[in-house]
Amino acid sequence: MTFTLEHVRPGKVLLAGEPMGLFTADSEGACSEVDTFDASVAGAELNVAIGLKRLGHDPLYLAKLGDDPIGERIVHFMTANGLDTSLVTTCPGTSTGFMMKTRVHQGDPQTYYFRRHSAASTLGADDVRRIDLTGVTTLHLTGILPPLSASCQEATFALLDRAHARDMFVSFDPNLRPTLWPNEKTMRSVLRRIASRCDLILPGIHEGEVLFGTTSLEDTARAFLDNGAGCVIVKDGPRGAYATDGAQHIYVPGCHVDHVVDTVGCGDGFAAGVLSALLEGLDIEEATYRGCMLGAIQTQHVSDNEGLPNRTQLAEFRLAQQGIDMELRA
Repeated sequence: MTFTLEHVRPGKVLLAGEPMGLFTADSEGACSEVDTFDASVAGAELNVAIGLKRLGHDPLYLAKLGDDPIGERIVHFMTANGLDTSLVTTCPGTSTGFMMKTRVHQGDPQTYYFRRHSAASTLGADDVRRIDLTGVTTLHLTGILPPLSASCQEATFALLDRAHARDMFVSFDPNLRPTLWPNEKTMRSVLRRIASRCDLILPGIHEGEVLFGTTSLEDTARAFLDNGAGCVIVKDGPRGAYATDGAQHIYVPGCHVDHVVDTVGCGDGFAAGVLSALLEGLDIEEATYRGCMLGAIQTQHVSDNEGLPNRTQLAEFRLAQQGIDMELRA
């Protein structure tokens, strides 16, 4: 018997963040030495929005883009994937951020960001106040938006204020980006404040260690709960995830994959899996397992969101996992 989160209600999901151009090396080696790159689109919150949309949900994505080819590519990508672009605005005189990523056959790729003074950094509280929240029941945030600028941090807390005023369910992936913050002390302080106002936190072990000095799944979850969260699902890499609301606890084993192609975007896939399941009224065990499935599927693709599945692909992956489990037990 597992537990459910009663506060989750079906409806639209609001996300806010920085969409970016992504240039992935065609071959292994340093980015300075590789001759050609594959162009695509990335951004943690955008990845989650894509994951939700492909599973039949209705995400809204608040973002600002520069008046440039990368910004145009992002809008085209969103449109091609059926995402609502009504909350995406173009800011003349600014540029769209982008990133470069190496290609590896094992381990994590190296990623380089070019986002200083980007259009996304101009997002502010006034932008948040203008949003029509009709039908929005859920807000999903990450720790990437608040350090982009002082106005982005104000926008983050304005989003929390509006969400709480409307009794929305709020989920938060700390998604640490230390290089964006002035120092680690500020990062810890701000992200703890955000986490204290959220219903669901989706951290990894490393994030618990940085933010609270914890080193285990249980201690990480307890630290976030003591900080004010309602429920915590701690990601444990390929091994699975641990979920608890303080009174009830469950550990969900991860999924089997033969070979990891790229780990970037797995946490975003996990978030999309968990949120989509909760919006459908599924319990925490099923939501956590769906998160593990989407994370595992994403490891099979180089792009940050290319592998995020639709319903049919998710069902096929689940069936394959059941077959693998039966073989392992035989």
